[in-house]
Amino acid sequence: MIDIQHISKQFGKFQVLKDVNLTCAPGQCIALIGPNGCGKTTLIKSILGMVIPTSGTILFNGKNIASDYHYRHQIGYMPQKGRYPDNMTIGQVIDMIKDIRNTKSELDEELIDAFRLNDIMDKKMMNLSGGTTQKVSASLAFLFNPDVLILDEPTAGLDPLAAEILKEKIIAENKKGKLIFITSHLLSELDDLVTDVVLMQEGDIRFHMSTSLLKEQTNTTSLAKAITYILKRDHVQ
Repeated sequence: MIDIQHISKQFGKFQVLKDVNLTCAPGQCIALIGPNGCGKTTLIKSILGMVIPTSGTILFNGKNIASDYHYRHQIGYMPQKGRYPDNMTIGQVIDMIKDIRNTKSELDEELIDAFRLNDIMDKKMMNLSGGTTQKVSASLAFLFNPDVLILDEPTAGLDPLAAEILKEKIIAENKKGKLIFITSHLLSELDDLVTDVVLMQEGDIRFHMSTSLLKEQTNTTSLAKAITYILKRDHVQ
């Protein structure tokens, strides 16, 4: 579905991505992890078309994204911190996005209902807590029933109940065969969600493998323990 071929990105003299290659298929739920500054955000924004790579190609369903922006309609994106017009209400923001997308496809309002956003549709964005803003961002990401979901620190700021609701939604959508990317520093929250792990370091991909194989190779029982094992081993070497 998404094929990243020899992507590099340079900002001035600083090379953020270094010849990155990655193939992602429908039905995978991928944890994209790595230290701050390793290139995760730049890679995500390259997939979204928000950053133009210095070199390389990104294919979406076999087509070069550089020549057709319509592929973005098949992606739902939840940023780490959503930024919306302060004076607009939740309802107005949702209606605005619906108007912009202008899709005839059936909408997925499950999270809007589960988060009970219908009860506060008249609240202005400037008056929302960080957690409620996250609920709006999550609802918008899933709203248009996309084939691909990119979720950047999705549970950050959510209360335990809301976080569990979102996790259940991610699992359900992944079971439908959707491709999902999740970036998170809370590795303990990813164990029940992800099928694959991509570890980035210094602008390159260290590895891409299934979580089951990773745990097997590191003789560990959780994703957090597996990654910790690898990083400690690297430090010793």
